[in-house]
Amino acid sequence: MAWFARLKRRAAQLKSDTFALYLAARDPRTPWHARLLVAAVVAYALSPIDLIPDFVPVLGYLDDLILVPLGILLAIRLVPAVVLAECRERARQVLEGGKPVSRTAGTVVILIWIGLAALCLAWGYEVFLASHDSLSRCEARDRPPTPAGSFLPPRECEGPPALDLGR
Repeated sequence: MAWFARLKRRAAQLKSDTFALYLAARDPRTPWHARLLVAAVVAYALSPIDLIPDFVPVLGYLDDLILVPLGILLAIRLVPAVVLAECRERARQVLEGGKPVSRTAGTVVILIWIGLAALCLAWGYEVFLASHDSLSRCEARDRPPTPAGSFLPPRECEGPPALDLGR
């Protein structure tokens, strides 16, 4: 059970370090390259969107167990020690008072989800239009030439319509 307590302490430390890194990214004394990495690591750690979805067996949790801690470790090494010490102290004080709430971050995450949903809807609409467009092309292709003034009903295409996704 000692390993479980140690793991639990390490998880709490990672949570605190993630918030300290968030604070360090906003500090003007942090170099720009460290800010960029810190922003990417903190955004990935706090985002509900994963590189590998968690429902994928074994691999789904590997990014959370390996990539996030390694990214945090690398970001900690890039932030100046003085800045990191101050940010860790501020993070400890804020976390003792309860969970930090950022309405801006919540709004950004919601806007990202809305944007992804809009992209999926646009893609689905394009696929829908492509399938209907291929049907009308199939009907026009398979229709024999008609003499002027006569009407022949369109024939059905053989097989399902091919999706042309612009490739």
